[in-house]
Amino acid sequence: MTLSRFAAGLLIACLALPAAAAFDIGQLMADLARHKGGRAKFVEKKYIALLDKPVVATGEMTYTAPDRLEKLTLTPKPERLLLERDQLSIERDRRKLTINLAAQPEALAFVDSIRGTLSGDRSALERNYALHLAGTADRWVLTLLPSDQKIAALVLRITVSGSGNQVRQIEYLQADGDRSVLSIDPVELR
Repeated sequence: MTLSRFAAGLLIACLALPAAAAFDIGQLMADLARHKGGRAKFVEKKYIALLDKPVVATGEMTYTAPDRLEKLTLTPKPERLLLERDQLSIERDRRKLTINLAAQPEALAFVDSIRGTLSGDRSALERNYALHLAGTADRWVLTLLPSDQKIAALVLRITVSGSGNQVRQIEYLQADGDRSVLSIDPVELR
C-alpha cells in the first residue's frame, strides 16, 4: 500500500468518526419522537424471588404518540391496561380500577419512564431519572437511574434497548431484587 492510499484511507476513516460519534441521547430522543405509534406483540417475564420460575405473560400492545398506551394481556389471565394522559385504567375479572396518576407522583414517574421513552420526551425522563446511553443508532441501550429517593426505593434501574426508533425490550430491576423483562415485537408501525 502506498503512502497516499494509506493517507486517503486514514482521512476517510477520520471523516466517518464524527458521524458515528454523533449518536447521543439527543439523537436517540429525536429518532424515538419520529415514531408515531403502532401495534406490537409482547412477552413479559417477571422474576420474583419467592418463585422458582418466572411468571410469563403474553399479549399485544398499542401505542399512539404521545400519551396513549394500551396493553392487552392474553395469557395467563386476560387483563387490559390503558394509559391515556394521566389516567391509568386496569380491567381484570370484570372489575375496573382507574387511577389518576397526577395524584400518585411515584406511579407517574414510573409511567413516564415508558411514555417518555416511547415518545422521545427527554425532559419527561430527566425529571426523575439520570440517563445513560450506550451503543449505536442500530443497537442501543438506554439506562434510567432514579434521581429521586422515593422512586429509587421502588426501582433501582430501568434498561430500555432497541434499534433505530423501535423499543425492543424494557427491563425493570426493583429495589427488592425482583425484576421484569418486557420483550416487544412490532407488528404494525405508524
